[in-house]
Order: sequence, then structure tokens, then C-alpha cells
Amino acid sequence: MAGDSRMAGKVTLLLWVPTQPCSFSLPAQTLGLTGAQTRQILVEPPWRPAVLWDQVTLTCQGSGTAGATTWYKDRQRWGQQGRDRFTVTEIGTYQCERSGTERSSPVRVSNDWLVLQVPVQVLLEGDTVTLRCRGRQDNPVTRVQFFRDEKDLRQFLRGTELSLTPLQLNQSGRYHCEGWVSSHGSQSAAVSSPPLSIPKLFSVPVLEGPPEPTEGSPLNLSCLSTPSPLRPRAPLLHMFYQDGQVVGGLQVSPHLLVPAVGVSHSGNYSCEVRSEGGAVRKSSAQLHVTVRRIPPLGVSLSVQPPVGQVALGNHLVLSCTVAMGTGPLSFSWHRVGSGAPLGTGPHLELPHVGHNDSGQYRCRVSDGDSVAESDPLNVTVLVPVANATITPAPLAHQVRAGDTMTLRCTVQVGSAPVTFTWLHNGQEVAHGPLLELGAVDVGCSGTYQCMATNQLGQDGHNMFQALSPELALAVTPWGHRDTVVTGLSGALLFLVLLVGVIVAWHRWHRVAAARKHQERALPDPPGPPEEGEVLYSDVVSTKQMGGVPPCHHTPGSPHHLSRAAGTPRATSGTR
Repeated sequence: MAGDSRMAGKVTLLLWVPTQPCSFSLPAQTLGLTGAQTRQILVEPPWRPAVLWDQVTLTCQGSGTAGATTWYKDRQRWGQQGRDRFTVTEIGTYQCERSGTERSSPVRVSNDWLVLQVPVQVLLEGDTVTLRCRGRQDNPVTRVQFFRDEKDLRQFLRGTELSLTPLQLNQSGRYHCEGWVSSHGSQSAAVSSPPLSIPKLFSVPVLEGPPEPTEGSPLNLSCLSTPSPLRPRAPLLHMFYQDGQVVGGLQVSPHLLVPAVGVSHSGNYSCEVRSEGGAVRKSSAQLHVTVRRIPPLGVSLSVQPPVGQVALGNHLVLSCTVAMGTGPLSFSWHRVGSGAPLGTGPHLELPHVGHNDSGQYRCRVSDGDSVAESDPLNVTVLVPVANATITPAPLAHQVRAGDTMTLRCTVQVGSAPVTFTWLHNGQEVAHGPLLELGAVDVGCSGTYQCMATNQLGQDGHNMFQALSPELALAVTPWGHRDTVVTGLSGALLFLVLLVGVIVAWHRWHRVAAARKHQERALPDPPGPPEEGEVLYSDVVSTKQMGGVPPCHHTPGSPHHLSRAAGTPRATSGTR
């Protein structure tokens, strides 16, 4: 008998058949039916090749039109027509079909002395599988040996079974087993399989992502691996590495997202895909990622106090900001005309500004590769006004009513613009550096002062003032002076007349005495007086001026201290 020969027939052993559990079909036929409707044969018990002594039941299943099932045995139509299920009683190769479908893959039922069996299921790398070497009618098999490509696999042997756990791609090859079957005496037999090909559970992953992301932008890396069409929904886990260090941990998602990358994220990235139990692991090639910096752009300055105006000795802070640019960034401060940097960092602080701190300031920002510079910002150090004086001096003047007089106010120091206010007896009367007193009268008498003012900024919160010493002005009216002169002239005339009278009296007295003596002798009538001896008196009186009118003050021009007007030079806020 053929079954009694020392070398049993070959056993088809394919571990990568895409079938439902407990079914059998050839992969070449299945993968070639793109979109076609196929039938499959369910084998019970789920081992292949099936053996007659296991009372094998075949079931034709799969898509197709409702109709009678046609069975084939050894490629010939067979008598089990119209039945979807039956128990095999004869060895052979079976197939089934139904109207509108392709014929199923063949299922072989054996009755050999020695059979090399594998479970009927979709087997891919990483799976657990056991090959068993069986004797006919389950007669005991001794001295069992397994081989792959003629290489002894004794280390994997467990009695009559060979465990391949987990399946690996390098375990592909031709397997066979040898052993002694005890049945009416010992029989030596061997059985082998066609080359065993183990399909991949998933492909080697490929890591994809932008190789040169911009600093601050998100980085999305994708670990792409294609699962086997035999098991498209196999659960896979992903691991990401940067320069050999784990990034993010084990995860189901094939994506790694870094919300905002920095320079430290540059490096070599790779990913690993694992099967759910970790039996199969595959790593991608490395992807080199270089994070590009954004050069500094939009450098601007701000200053406190605002507008860059600060009083001498006060506190000044300059701040530098960058609209765009990724770090690390370095800052340096410069003043036009000054060689060495004034400071580093985003802020420049001057606790007590001096005269030399006025000028134009710039901020330079560098990322190590490129440099950006701000527009200049002008800083003005305001010098408060001081030492206001009035000219002409001295501090006391006496003028005659009707005279004209011009007063000038100057300051020793003070940043422009400087304004001047004139005070008469403490009351504000005019503005400007000059005060013209035209045709003065008694009402202009009194004390005069000028007040010089300059301020920091336009809000008036920082205002500086200097008040001059008082100038006393006395105005003498014209009427008072004439009365005095007239009185003196009258007194002198009175004295002259008095002396003349006395002299005339004495002369008259002598003449009268002589005349009396003559009259006694010869009385004559009196004659006219001698020339030059006529006496007179003239008195001129004046009236005190009443109703003294108020003083009229005429301010000079301009009101503000100006170099162009020839007024005293003020200390400028800009050197």
C-alpha cells in the first residue's frame, strides 16, 4: 500500500494563509481576487492537513448568491451536491463553489503514516504556533526529529511537537519531521512541507516630519507602518526616540507632537513599532531634525519717563523689545558718539542722569548669527532754571514821572524753553523776558520781581521755577519837584528883598535925617529914588498832583527765552 511506504507523501504547510479561523485557502488565489466573491472551506478539527481518522467535517461558507453548493474532489465534480456541510470519508483534495462565486481553495484530507500538522489559522510573525508530528490513527511516534532546511531543531523539540513562539521572519524555510510509528511493528517514516513563508505583521516603519522646523513652531512626527492585509486591525504600539533617548513613552498614536520646538529639539529621531505583546519590534531609520532660529526683527525702544525727557539727577529706564526672534538673544546698549557699550540685557537703567547722558540711544539684539538694531531714541536731560536776575542793577531805582524804563530778566542756567512772568508788588502783571515801563507814573512805584519757569514734558507735573531778588522802584512826580524849587526861589528872593529893604531903610533913614536937618534949614520937596534901588518880591506856588493813575506795564517780546532773540543763552537739554 502507498500508506505503508517508508516515506510518506509531502504535506503542504503554509503558515500565512488569509482565512477565517479553522478554514483553509491558498494565499495566491485569495490575494489575486481583487473584489471577487469567494468561498472558503471551514475545517473541523482545525488542523491541516486534515487526516481521515479525525472524522473531518468540511463546511462551505462565504459570500455568493443563494443556491446549491457544488463540491469537487480531486478537481472533479463530486456527489455531495446541494449540501453545505458533510463529514469526509475518503482521502483526497476537496473544493466547493456556488453560483456567482469563485471555487474555494483546496483542502487536503490525508491518511498517511506520518503527518506534519499546523493549526488552521492566519499565522503571521509574532504569533504562537505549534507543529505536531502524528502517526496514523494516532499510533505512538518515537524518535521524533524536526528539521528546518535540513538543520536539526532539537532544542525546540517537545516530544512530538515543535513550538515556534513567537514566529519570526528568519524562521521561514522548509520543515519536516521524522519518527518511528508503532503499528504492527515499527515503521520509519518522514514527512516534509513546502518552503514555509512567514508574512510580516507590519512593515518596517518610516519616520516622517519636517527636517528643518522653525523655532517656536510645532513639530509633528509620524511613525508610518503598514499592517498586513491578513490582519489589518492588529493593535500596534509606538515609541519615539531622540538621540537614543525615549521621548513621550509608549503610545497607541503613531504621531509625536511637540507644540513649540526650541534649539534643544534638534537631533536624530527614530521610532519603533511593537506588536501588542511586544513580540515583534521594528525600528525606523533615523530622521535628522534641525531647528532653525528666527532672526531678531522689529527691535523697538521704550523709555520711562515718557518721551525721553528727564530732569537732571532723576531716574531713567530704557527698555528694548523684539517683535520676532528666537533665542537665546543678547542685548547691548549704545549712545551715538560713545564707543563702548553702555550695558547689556533688555533694560538700561540710569539712576542719576547727568549732563552727559543726553543723546541718541540704540539697542542691538543678536542671536549669535544675525544682528538687528533699533531706531535711535533721543534722551533729553532737562536742567532746571536757577539764578534769575533783573537788569539794570542796583536793586533800588528812583525815576521821575514820565520817564521810560526797560527791565530784563535772565537766568544763569535752565533748559529751553524758559518762560518769564513779571510780578509788581507780588501781583502778576506781564510775561516775557523784557518789561517795558513807558512814561512811568507814581503807580509804577513798588517792588518788581521776575519768575523764570521751565518744565519736563507736556503734562506739567515736573515744573521748575526760579524767583529773582526784588527790585525797588521809586517814581517822583513832576509837581512835587517844582513846588520845592519855587519855594526855595521865593525864600531867596525874600531874603534879598529883606536885605534890600534893610539897606534901603538905612539909606532912607540917613536921607531922611539929612533932609530933616535941611528942612530945618531949608525944607525942600522929596525927589525920585535913585536907579537900582527898586525893591520887589515874586512868590510862585504849585499844586500837588492828585489822582495818581495806575502804572501801565508793557511786556517785551518774546515771552519765551530764545537764543535767536538775543536773550541770555539757556542750557539746552541736548548736547
